[in-house]
Amino acid sequence: MSVNNLIPPHYLNLSTNGKVKVEYVWISVTGQTLQSKTRTFDFEPKTLEDVPIWTYCYDPIKETYLKPVGLYNDPFRLAPHKIVYCETLEKGMQPSHFNTRHRCNEVMEAVKDQHPWFGMEQEYNLLGADKHPLGWPKDGFPGPQYYPETGLFTYHLAQGTGNIMGRTIAESHYAACLFAGLKIAGINSEGLLSQWEYQIGPVEGIQLGDQVWVSRFLLHRVAEQFEVVVNFDPKIVPGDWCGAGCHTNFSTEEMRKPGGLKVILEACEKLSTVHKEHLAYYDPAQGKDNARRMTGRFTSPPLENCVVGVMDRNASLRVPLLVEQNGCGYFEDRRPASNCDPYLVTEAIVKTVCLNRKLSRAYVEEDFKKIQERLEKLEIENKELKEKVAHP
Repeated sequence: MSVNNLIPPHYLNLSTNGKVKVEYVWISVTGQTLQSKTRTFDFEPKTLEDVPIWTYCYDPIKETYLKPVGLYNDPFRLAPHKIVYCETLEKGMQPSHFNTRHRCNEVMEAVKDQHPWFGMEQEYNLLGADKHPLGWPKDGFPGPQYYPETGLFTYHLAQGTGNIMGRTIAESHYAACLFAGLKIAGINSEGLLSQWEYQIGPVEGIQLGDQVWVSRFLLHRVAEQFEVVVNFDPKIVPGDWCGAGCHTNFSTEEMRKPGGLKVILEACEKLSTVHKEHLAYYDPAQGKDNARRMTGRFTSPPLENCVVGVMDRNASLRVPLLVEQNGCGYFEDRRPASNCDPYLVTEAIVKTVCLNRKLSRAYVEEDFKKIQERLEKLEIENKELKEKVAHP
C-alpha cells in the first residue's frame, strides 16, 4: 500500500488568485456509484443559495440538472474550497428516474413532527489494486476469524500487525469526514481482515442519506490516494466468513422519551410482519445480495424470518441492553446490506413504523433450499482450500 495520488505540496500551496474550487458530487445513473466534477467560483460559497444548479450528461443525448442539497468543506483541497452534494433532476425540474432522495424527502417531511433520528453503521472491505482483499495471502486465507472456545473474533476491534490492515485509510477517512462537517460518530475494525466500519449519526430525517452518500464519496477518494479499492459487497468472501452490513439505528421522539421502550417494541412488531417487503429495500438487487449474507451466523440475521432480540447481534431487530435498562432510546435494524441505498432504507422504515403505509418494491425471492445448498458447498470448498494451504 503506497501513497502515490496525493497532490504535490507545491501545487496544493499555489495561490488561486481569489478563486474557489467547488466539487459537485452526485449519485450516478446506476444508483450505486458516485460521480463528480469541479467548477471554479469567484467567491467562497457560504450557503446552498450561493451554489448554482449545474448540469451533466449521463448519456450522449440526455442532460440532467444537478441541484445542490448539501455544502461541505473539502478535506482534499482544504479551505476555502468546498464539496457540494447534489440531487439529480430532469426536464421540468422533476426528479430523475434514479433519484431516490426526492421520494425519501417527501416521506421525511410527512413525519417531521415525530423527529425521526437515524444512525448508520457502514461496513466496507478494502482491496488491493488487484481486487484481492488487502493483506490476505494470495493463495489462501488469513488466520481464523473466530475462536469458538473464547467467543472472540480475531480481527474485530483488534490491534497489532497481522490482525489489522487498512487502519491508515480508516483513520484518514475519519479525519476527512470530521473536516468536511459530517456527523461521524466513530470507526472500528470489523470481522474480516481489512474490513472496517464507521458510523454516521444520529441525524434527523433526510440528513442521514445525504451524509452517508457524502461519506462514501470521501472514502473512495481517500482510498484512491493509497491505490486501494473500497468494496461495499455484502458478502465479498463466500462461505463461512463474515459479511458486511449497514446496520440502521432508528428512533422517534416518543421512543426517546421515558417509557419509550413500549413504542420501540411496537415498531419492531410492525417491521417483523413485513420482513420480506423490507428486504426489497435493503440492497440494490431487491433481496438477492442479502441472500448471500444473511445466514444467521457471524452476527448476521437470518433470511427466512425477522427475529427481535435484546443484545442479540444475530437478531434482525436488536434492542440494545442500555435501551432496555433505561426504558427508552432506539432500536437497530441489522438487515440492511453494506451496499444499500440509505434513502430507500430510511424511507421504508418510516413508511412502516410512522405512516403505516405499504411498500411498493418487489422482493426478488430465491429458493431458500438452493441458497443453503450453495452455502454448504462453498463451506466445503473453503475447508478443502484451507487444508491445502496448511498442508501443501
